[in-house]
Amino acid sequence: MARSSASALAPVAPSAPMLRGLAPAVRGDCRLLVLGSFPSVASLQAQQYYAHPRNQFWPIVGDLFGLELMQRPYAQRIEAVCERGLGIWDVYAHCRREGSLDSAIADALPNDLPALVARLPLLQLIAHNGGESARAMRITRSLGPEVRRLPSTSPANASWSLERKRAAWREAFIAAKLI
Repeated sequence: MARSSASALAPVAPSAPMLRGLAPAVRGDCRLLVLGSFPSVASLQAQQYYAHPRNQFWPIVGDLFGLELMQRPYAQRIEAVCERGLGIWDVYAHCRREGSLDSAIADALPNDLPALVARLPLLQLIAHNGGESARAMRITRSLGPEVRRLPSTSPANASWSLERKRAAWREAFIAAKLI
């Protein structure tokens, strides 16, 4: 699953610093684990999942839960989704990348997904948020729960309308018994 500089579409200088991702936002009663690829520049700077103002993750999740998540401070958003059985993490723990595009990820080191999933006895579904995250499906499919690829909530995914993304995400939330 690790990507090398040679496989990245936009090579990263070997001198670029290794970036470190965020800790998982998950509780032991998680039923749906959403896996992104690696936090954006905005998310790393804010130390918050899906911090880019145009990322549609929080509006979609808030709509599905019937909550105004964007009106809440980040810590309250995380608490609200975790209380409802949703967990958030990323496929990659570390990587080199210039900018925020998944195509620029290089020298990626994976998170220990099997160890996390082993601590989640109620987990029903693992959902990959976009194509780069879905590269890890060969690993996540071996972990037991159902696995799905969802359309990326990134603003770079302009080929899917918000309504179409929300419908796909709704199906995953229903399958995991979150709504």
